[in-house]
Amino acid sequence: MVEDNQELFREAISSDLGRPHLETELLEMNGVLLELKDTYDNIEKWSAPKKSPFSLLWFSLSPTTRKEPKGVILVISPFNYPFFLTLCPVAAAIAAGNTVMLKPSELSPASASLLADLIPKYLDPELVRVVNGGVPEITKILELPFNHILYIGNNRVAKIICAAAAKHLTPVALELGGKCPCVIDPECNVKVAAKRIIYNELHPVDPKKSGMLGRIVNERHVDRLKNLLDNTKDTIVFGGEVDREARYVAPTLIRHVKRDDSLMSDSAMPVKDVDDAIAFINSMEEALCVYVFTNDSKFKNKVMDNTQSGTASTNETILHVMDGYSTGKAAFDDFTHFRIDYTAMSARYTPYNPAALKRLNMLLHPRLPPRNGGGSIMGKLWYMFGIAAAGAAYVTLAMTPS
Repeated sequence: MVEDNQELFREAISSDLGRPHLETELLEMNGVLLELKDTYDNIEKWSAPKKSPFSLLWFSLSPTTRKEPKGVILVISPFNYPFFLTLCPVAAAIAAGNTVMLKPSELSPASASLLADLIPKYLDPELVRVVNGGVPEITKILELPFNHILYIGNNRVAKIICAAAAKHLTPVALELGGKCPCVIDPECNVKVAAKRIIYNELHPVDPKKSGMLGRIVNERHVDRLKNLLDNTKDTIVFGGEVDREARYVAPTLIRHVKRDDSLMSDSAMPVKDVDDAIAFINSMEEALCVYVFTNDSKFKNKVMDNTQSGTASTNETILHVMDGYSTGKAAFDDFTHFRIDYTAMSARYTPYNPAALKRLNMLLHPRLPPRNGGGSIMGKLWYMFGIAAAGAAYVTLAMTPS
């Protein structure tokens, strides 16, 4: 489907986001095809039963984890990557053995319409069903008892989805937007950092009036940005022009932004030092991604060790979006039920045999380390050898499958 209709996909994204075809091909089409190939190449390995790691407590039960489909999956995808963040999770859900109801974002209508047209031509409608629409449609969909929901979008809608899912105890995976704090080491190459940061900010739905870059996704978001600019108390030193009809907001620079300024709902500001940056990041809701620009591993590790975010990136920005919870093996596992299978033992049945109980205690009763944390390596090795020998003897003499 993707290979046959690449031109249609490019035109749809151009209509929705104004994104140039080259970027669509690199970031969406190639990304989807690579994910599909990776899933195809690894599906047998991902879905194979897995022996549980060795444990003295459970090894005699021969526990195995079976990979089973969860059932019916609801995928609610976003507008900013309308194909990559839609087709990749759908492919993972199908690979895991599930059926899918897909709800593309109504903010990218051309892309959503194309998916609704193409998917039934290539996939069985009993396997994947596409539902387009806005708030009334998604409200009705959320009344259904799905086995799992994946939502990629904003925090406000995520709360509504979680509340609806709770009525059916449906598990929900969320990949949410948010701030992307950027911490720049003064000792790094500031020009390179600035270039990469600006590229990220102007991509993929940049307002810049250029045929090589995109537009704001719709007029509501243009109004939101204009309101931020109108209410800022700080100085606009470059840009600031807004054309609502063209969905155009010029690249804009604002000087001396305060932490309580209206722009801080979506913007950035300087800090005193790395400790101040860490404190500021931790004062906000969990970030989508933390960017660190530095050549000093200690500087990087200090930021990473003391902050939390969905992802993190060093000396880069946008590349982090190509690998996340909604793609690849992570998505396959998310749509999979891990079911433990084991072999029962006859020793668990009454009447209990004192000799069998003694062997069980010898096998399973833990020997705690000394209070001072000491104990020689050889002593531990001899202890493990004794446990293994006792276990082997017990399994041989007292444990048989029921």
